[in-house]
Amino acid sequence: MIENKTPIIIGSDHAAFPLKEILKKFIAEQGIEIQDAGTFGLSSVNYPEYGIKVAKAVSVGEFKRGVLLCGTGLGMSMVANRFPHVRAALCNDLFSAKMSREHNDSNILVLGGRLIGETLAVELVKTWLETPFAGGRHQARLDQFDVI
Repeated sequence: MIENKTPIIIGSDHAAFPLKEILKKFIAEQGIEIQDAGTFGLSSVNYPEYGIKVAKAVSVGEFKRGVLLCGTGLGMSMVANRFPHVRAALCNDLFSAKMSREHNDSNILVLGGRLIGETLAVELVKTWLETPFAGGRHQARLDQFDVI
């Protein structure tokens, strides 16, 4: 069950736009407020524009969590992880989604829209939203790279 209902910001490029729309609906159905940072259609765009919007909002604390999507998820991961206090995790399997939260306290979930199907994408978001950060020894590890 999803207990953390803090608002989420979401963004994608054109390659993952259809999947973003499905995930927005799923997240909203969980009672979580969601803000869409774009893109808003299938026309070709430059993914960094949307990755920057989401990562900046998480970095400065405007949002505690975000979701980013592009064709592979690689580009969005690279953009997002350039921002301070952002821990963006590219996850294409359920174990990675769970561990990214439990051990790494990821605050942005990144998905590859051309790599995963709708059902898996929904399950990845669900798992990521349901999994709390374990803290403890994992926090000490995060502290080591949050000062970089």
